[in-house]
Amino acid sequence: MTHKHKTSHQTDCCSLEKNKTINIETRCCSSDNDTENDTGHDHDHDHSNGNESTLRMFLPSIISFIGLLIALLFDNYFPQSWFNGWFRIVWYVAAYIPVGLPVLKEAYASIGKGAIFSEFFLMGIATLGAFGIGQYAEGVAVMLFYSIGELFQMLAVKRAKLNIKLLLDQRPDVANVVMGQNVIAIKASEVTIGAVIELKPGEKLALDGMLLSDYATFNTAALTGESKPDSKSKGDTILAGMINGTSIAQVEVTTAFTDSKLSKILQMAQDATAKKAPTELFIRKFAKIYTPIIVYLAIAICVVPILFAETYIFKEWLYRALLFLVVSCPCALVISIPLGYFGGIGAASKNGILFKGSTFLDTMAAIQVVVMDKTGTLTKGVFKVQKVVSIGILESDLVNYTAAIEAKSTHPVGSAIVEFAKNPKNEIVVSNFTEIPGLGLQCVVDGNEILVGSPKLMKKFHIDYDTDLDAIPYTIVVVAINQKYTGYFLVADEIKEDAKAAIESLHKINIKTILLSGDNQAVVLAVAKELNIDEAYGNLLPEDKVNKVSALLNQKLKVAFVGDGVNDAPVIALADAGIAMGGLGSDATIETADIVIQNDQPTKIFTAIIIGKKTKQIVWQNIGLAFSVKLIVLILGAAGLASMWEAVFADVGVALLAILNAVRIQRMKF
Repeated sequence: MTHKHKTSHQTDCCSLEKNKTINIETRCCSSDNDTENDTGHDHDHDHSNGNESTLRMFLPSIISFIGLLIALLFDNYFPQSWFNGWFRIVWYVAAYIPVGLPVLKEAYASIGKGAIFSEFFLMGIATLGAFGIGQYAEGVAVMLFYSIGELFQMLAVKRAKLNIKLLLDQRPDVANVVMGQNVIAIKASEVTIGAVIELKPGEKLALDGMLLSDYATFNTAALTGESKPDSKSKGDTILAGMINGTSIAQVEVTTAFTDSKLSKILQMAQDATAKKAPTELFIRKFAKIYTPIIVYLAIAICVVPILFAETYIFKEWLYRALLFLVVSCPCALVISIPLGYFGGIGAASKNGILFKGSTFLDTMAAIQVVVMDKTGTLTKGVFKVQKVVSIGILESDLVNYTAAIEAKSTHPVGSAIVEFAKNPKNEIVVSNFTEIPGLGLQCVVDGNEILVGSPKLMKKFHIDYDTDLDAIPYTIVVVAINQKYTGYFLVADEIKEDAKAAIESLHKINIKTILLSGDNQAVVLAVAKELNIDEAYGNLLPEDKVNKVSALLNQKLKVAFVGDGVNDAPVIALADAGIAMGGLGSDATIETADIVIQNDQPTKIFTAIIIGKKTKQIVWQNIGLAFSVKLIVLILGAAGLASMWEAVFADVGVALLAILNAVRIQRMKF
């Protein structure tokens, strides 16, 4: 089974530079030969000039509206003898030009590119036809409301892009680099690995690095979506986009500017708009077939009745055909559906979740099983001493002796004991240090023989100990002094604070949970029992995880896999939705994943599913609204029971309602 996308960055639809805007598809009725991998096109009809004020954008529509309003008053309420004949026609033409001329230009340009049946063509022939049969007010009104609808669409798209633009603003262009006794500001892209950056309080870090200062706090909102201060100690990893707290901090650069986590997130964010959901792709293809059919049907409505109508009035049937064209414009679908998906991506980014394309919103909405790695996903990936028991010795002495011995080892469990001791007594002298592979350590301290290791080490040296320790699933470090059992340390990977809530939330929406880990089976089962996970399997190699997920996929289940390590990359690529923990996750895993949880919180898995479901719900609401209203007005129009005013509502009104429905997802709290 091959994965469905895993392409490299294939689009130039936007720039990573702060002063550029992201260009997504904002137009209806694509006028080129789009393919599934296209990024979409603007047809040179994107009003979104960043320097253009809202008033200036709406000025042509305001002029047209005033002209139309005056004409309607003279026509219906304050008749004037001079407002007649050619003067009346010229007045309506003048009201039409501000909004109609740009659309007619677009129609001409589209025809020049070989795409005749565009939204601009539909509106052009409908309104010019209305002028041709003397329906001047309706011709101006249709084009006016269509243009207003376009402007509201553009504003909605701008709002949908805001979250990604804010991400772009998180990466500083300049870094203050320490050079000898001086601090020099240079371009972030020119800072080399190994350079030392000095961060003043409130400054953002431009590149990933390692903290050189003893202690610092950082606002991590740019990467995690949460502004809660994160405390860091000397040697900790600091990521680009983090904001320094209250004291000056120094960071040694460990990653090139273009390879920082934030840079990769920005690249993924811009690429997300290129990966369309199946519903979105279907609507785009549908519009390209649907629009010419509608044009031919309109011609048929105008011409065919001549064959059977007792009294055929060309003007009447042409009016019905023009109304049919206005109603049939698929703008409500072609704009609101991509906007709904983009809104979902924006809502997710506000919650610290990065979807790499709208297709994965649909995928997450359909997920039935969530499979998770243990270490780094449900647990913090850091061993900590959970319990100390001393027998016949002071606990402080037991801790100090053991820490002094473990300081000579590189094992992560030993490091946890050293860290637990905090300030081990340096005067403790360890001699005759011997490492017994797979069992533990043997040495002499102050003339006493000390054994530190697993219960198996005690058995090897025939030392009596509390055999109840054998039943504990977590790591046990037993200590014996002069062949006498003197206590133990319970060391375990700490479960994340929100892990239990995450599993409970998934169960509430009837999603099965499975834990796959390379850790000891007993430890895996203990974690699964504590978190109430449905199934758990330990002692797994990467290929074993792949086999487990393959078996689920063979059952036709929709599967999401969540992991963080390099060894998780193959199974993340295999799953229907691959989810990476982006804070601690490896670059390979983040690159392979479809979705990145930037703050490593397991509860965000549930949030991603809910956002996917809500986005899909809104998209189908828009489809149902647009089709039902248009179908009703199309039938009424063909039967001569509806006017252009109903047609305007069926087109522009429904489009605006669909857009408002699509953007509301960004206001929701998840």
